[in-house]
Amino acid sequence: MKICPALVFLLTAVVGYYVYIPLPSTISEPWKLRVVDALLRGVMKLGYLAHDLGLSHHISVLNFAVNHLEVQAPKSSEGVLVNDTAFAGVQVRVFQSSQLKEGELKRAVIYLHGGGWALGSASKWTKTCSELSYDSLCRKMAKHLKGVVVSIDYRLAPEVHFPEQYNDALQASQYFLQPQVLAQYSVDPSRVGISGDSAGGNLAAAVAQQVATDSRMPSKFKIQALIYPVLQALDFNTPSYQQNQDVPILYRPLMARFWLEYLDGDPSFVQPLLANKHTALDIYWTMPGRAKVNWTQLLPPTFRKHYKPVAPAHGLAHVIQKLPALLDPRAAPLLAESDVLAQVPQTYILTCEHDVLRDDGIMYRQRLEEVGVSVTHDHYEDGFHGCMVFAFWPTYSSVGLRTMENYIHWLDNNL
Repeated sequence: MKICPALVFLLTAVVGYYVYIPLPSTISEPWKLRVVDALLRGVMKLGYLAHDLGLSHHISVLNFAVNHLEVQAPKSSEGVLVNDTAFAGVQVRVFQSSQLKEGELKRAVIYLHGGGWALGSASKWTKTCSELSYDSLCRKMAKHLKGVVVSIDYRLAPEVHFPEQYNDALQASQYFLQPQVLAQYSVDPSRVGISGDSAGGNLAAAVAQQVATDSRMPSKFKIQALIYPVLQALDFNTPSYQQNQDVPILYRPLMARFWLEYLDGDPSFVQPLLANKHTALDIYWTMPGRAKVNWTQLLPPTFRKHYKPVAPAHGLAHVIQKLPALLDPRAAPLLAESDVLAQVPQTYILTCEHDVLRDDGIMYRQRLEEVGVSVTHDHYEDGFHGCMVFAFWPTYSSVGLRTMENYIHWLDNNL
């Protein structure tokens, strides 16, 4: 009988050791983040084991766990009608407010979920289509805006790679922007926006650029709202990458792996990417796109801090040769030309201090403002990557609630 307390103590110590990681003192409610991070790390380790044993791709294991924990079928609620359908062959979930009077036109937002272009939706969309956290967010948006929210369930890696995720997002958006489709959902053609978080913010920015420059489109987006977006893969040593490389839930090596999954790159390229070997000085001069991520010019001093650029003298040119999409604005919207950026709509960008992607969003803000685009930038000193998901049970946190409320408030005032 005496052995039981000892085993309990030992198990508690082991779990505590695994869960506890040092975090910045300014991060919001660190223990909730530690617990979620520990669960994700555990699932990822199982995924890598399954991958090594030849049982399944490690991303598929992680996506299976996420979906079975958080996915729910379409279900209408008070004031919001929800249904799954397809736009141009792409699965979507549509949230429609039932609060307006018959014949009254609504506002609309196309939403693209995050997840590294690899996570965030179920494989059998006819049963379950989107994560509970995104379902709750889109439901809340539709109800508060008294409008329509279209959540696009684009296909994912490892089954598909760039440009298929982008193509799904673009095709579904173009379909929804058709006059007859907008009329079907009673949407005002002049009050449609596009939004997304993380990898979804990447897709939203890329689609917004294409729609803005396509003269054939009868309707354009009025606004774009990007939540801690990932916008470039030429510099994995911006100040935010250096500062937050060990901060969950998006570690620096994990972001590099997500990029390689998205672009169908060799996993051995992780270390060259992290060392900026693909943009070394002997390669830099042949890469005009590299200047568009020059954070020494694009970041304010408060974000540059004491960090120095990482620019090896000699690099690996074959990485860019094998992955030309690294220079494609459809994959990396920060690399778009200025004349393209000048045509995108009014923009909202949300960034978090404790996020490797912080500087991607801030550099994009600077480039947009340089060409005359109106930008609202909300920055959260206690925020971390993915914190808006923490606006809902069971991971509720104050920073999650603040980011969500301020984001929806901006949409309400500007759409």
